[in-house]
Amino acid sequence: MSQKQLFSEDSSTTDFDQTLLADVLVIGGGPAGTWSAWSAANAGAKVILVDKGYCGTSGCAAASGNGVWYVPPDPDSREAAMASREALGGFLSSRDWMQRVLDQTYANVNQLADWGYPFPVDEEGRPYRRSLQGPEYMRLMRSQVKRAGVKILDHSPALQLLVDAEGAIAGATGINRQTGKKWIVRSHSVIIATGGCAFLSKALGCNVLTGDGYLMAAEAGAEMSGMEFSNAYGIAPAFSSVTKTLFYNWATFTYEDGTPIPGAGSQKGRSVIAETLLTQPVYAIIDKASEEMRVTMRLSQPNFFLPFDRAGIDPFTQRFPVTLRLEGTVRGTGGIRITDYTCTTSVHGLYAAGDAATRELICGGFTGGGSHNAAWALSSGYWAGQSAATYSRDLDVQANQRPVQAVGGAGFISGSQRQTDSEEIIKATQAEVFPYDRNYFRNQQGLTESLQRLHFLWHKIRNSEVADDSNIVRTREAAAMVATARWMYGSALERKETRGMHKHLDYPQQDANQQHHLISGGLDQVWVKAASIEDTKTKELVTV
Repeated sequence: MSQKQLFSEDSSTTDFDQTLLADVLVIGGGPAGTWSAWSAANAGAKVILVDKGYCGTSGCAAASGNGVWYVPPDPDSREAAMASREALGGFLSSRDWMQRVLDQTYANVNQLADWGYPFPVDEEGRPYRRSLQGPEYMRLMRSQVKRAGVKILDHSPALQLLVDAEGAIAGATGINRQTGKKWIVRSHSVIIATGGCAFLSKALGCNVLTGDGYLMAAEAGAEMSGMEFSNAYGIAPAFSSVTKTLFYNWATFTYEDGTPIPGAGSQKGRSVIAETLLTQPVYAIIDKASEEMRVTMRLSQPNFFLPFDRAGIDPFTQRFPVTLRLEGTVRGTGGIRITDYTCTTSVHGLYAAGDAATRELICGGFTGGGSHNAAWALSSGYWAGQSAATYSRDLDVQANQRPVQAVGGAGFISGSQRQTDSEEIIKATQAEVFPYDRNYFRNQQGLTESLQRLHFLWHKIRNSEVADDSNIVRTREAAAMVATARWMYGSALERKETRGMHKHLDYPQQDANQQHHLISGGLDQVWVKAASIEDTKTKELVTV
């Protein structure tokens, strides 16, 4: 299928096996996607949700416990909650957005309780609603989405967005992994809720999160924001993919001989761990937790302990080797830029929610943990769903009859004699983003050299031909990872300071003159521009 192929409702040129119509198409079935779908359906829209995996079990939220930024509407508590993260994030967040997220999170979490989510209670019988167990949470969300009348296509990754003659979004195309059949959904609007990008690092629940939504959105003309804040690394046992880091607050980090590493820690001392790992192993023991805490820990996050139990290790009394796994934009703050309270993007009919969208608005340049991301997912999902439903309702009833075309060429080039091994592209991309001395600790020379190699990889995969439909999903994943890395490093080159999680060794101080957002985009040519926090006016276009 070429980039310029046109589709119409009765087009004989369409080779898709299944064509569906909807008001709102949601791409992604995690917390943001399911809240989007439920909200849109609750607003009266006909909704279809497509998921690369099985909606309710795939993605990072479904795999583990989730902290939630749930704060009762007490003025002092809300003020403390907002103030606590502003400095850490480099003062790039917005109090208006933080307040809105706190309000919506409070309402939505209470809605979960009304739906029957089994929140625990404390010693005085009061419900504790600051955490969610992923399996139960997502099982409930899938049930509510289906009850609302949403049609779910599982194991059906989206591959390209559809646009009309004016460039407005008109649906998407994809493929079902189990049957190999192609699908097309004609819709009035689309919500991208595909999560972030962890570059297949094997971080817990992240191996479906490869930046697919970023790529599709950019191919349609959308912009990214905060992509320099995309170098989050999670602590994990060296023999495990579990990157849940909360309990390491009670850990002692040591050298191989058992000597404590000065300054090493889960929060402010993670860079010390990274620096040590460059030359030697690092070990941990969670020896600062009391006996009572140890029982509570096992109850609150049982999957944290599974790797230890299987290896016969008691993490409270025995040291174990640790590593840092890249979580990229999943636990970072970069993502698709949204332009107003409706969670719309710069493309008509296209909305973004959850980790697929930038979280700078509430986190600035640092998230640290999952609670803010979880709150953002359910809040932005709720708003995106409502807004997409309203947008769809305002369109002409014949909108799904308009001629459209699929946008995006990476992986769909026809007539080329070149075929590229997507696994080679993935490994080459990982070689640029995994190393601590290239991504965690950044410098001008390293970023420039990596970006040059990533540009080469992009043009290599952009101009190659896919052999057949059996490898199109993997090829698109590879292209998305390369594109994401280029926006990351292009933005990092322009932020000549250290702010949030962006550590620039050549510019180790925070610069008051750079208290702005960095917007990025482009495919064959990556660009970066600065945007003030107060408004969306931009300045100084820079091509990288």
